[in-house]
Amino acid sequence: MDFRALQDKIGIFFNNQKYLKQAFTHSSYVNEHKNRHLQDNERLEFLGDAVLELTVSDYLYKTFPNMKEGQMTKLRAAIVCEASLVDFAESLNFGNYILLGKGEEITGGRHRPALLADVFESFIGALYLDQGIESVRRFLEKYVFPKVDHGYYNQLHDFKSQLQEYVQHDNLGNIVYRIVDEIGPAHDREFHSEVLIGGKYFGKGVGKSKKESEQQAAHQALIKLGVVKD
Repeated sequence: MDFRALQDKIGIFFNNQKYLKQAFTHSSYVNEHKNRHLQDNERLEFLGDAVLELTVSDYLYKTFPNMKEGQMTKLRAAIVCEASLVDFAESLNFGNYILLGKGEEITGGRHRPALLADVFESFIGALYLDQGIESVRRFLEKYVFPKVDHGYYNQLHDFKSQLQEYVQHDNLGNIVYRIVDEIGPAHDREFHSEVLIGGKYFGKGVGKSKKESEQQAAHQALIKLGVVKD
């Protein structure tokens, strides 16, 4: 696997490429290539989880001086939960670089949420080992923290949850999200989605990840339903 395209995309070049490769090496790949004496990403995932929690905590503490402890805890949990980590991984097309065993590949492991979330954490662990916590912080400032600043993880901006509650309350039918188009090269993909309620079209969205495009589609549906203003 050639990781040069990924490093070009994120603007980070590893001093020790072994850390980067390990971050994207799934245990199923190691099991199928035992003669290569490879290491999977599970230990890096453990480290990355701790580094991510620390850097996010530090950011919230310094950025929101008036936010109470309980609020910071909830916001941090929203940022580092599996769904958010998957969103980060998808926006950077991490799935394209994962080294998987044949069985895991066939069963769709490359797009499995838990696996993508683990890879994002292992990447953070690898970056920390290679370049230290300041490099991790700069990476998060570029790809994660702007979404926090824009209220992406505030409950009021979770448009999918808002739409779900409104539709259920008024018995409007089932909500279905569909990815209708994917534009651009693999390393810079743009997802287009639409949302249907009771089989009827209610909005479309565009984003760098499937989750982001669905959030935008839900936002458009809420506007159409008169729940929120444009």
